Amino acid sequence: MIDSIRKKLVAGDYEMTIPHFIEEMAEDNLVFADIEMAISNGKVRRRFRRDPRGTRYEIVGPSGDGRPIAVVCRIKSTGKLLLITTYALD
Repeated sequence: MIDSIRKKLVAGDYEMTIPHFIEEMAEDNLVFADIEMAISNGKVRRRFRRDPRGTRYEIVGPSGDGRPIAVVCRIKSTGKLLLITTYALD
């Protein structure tokens, strides 16, 4: 699944929960490049399968400054990647 998520991110085939995702990035002093880095170099740590909207994935990886961060996302029924939330793990 991580490869599919990475491909969608690189292709620009994604959406964000606005304003929530942006607010969460700002709260932890993250920029979108940090999200890209975490997904590109991270791994799926948890799968949340009980959501009726579809499985959510928590991806954990490094930000640009080396802090571990998490990105929670899902593949929507449309096939687009939905970036739901993000947070620093420190």
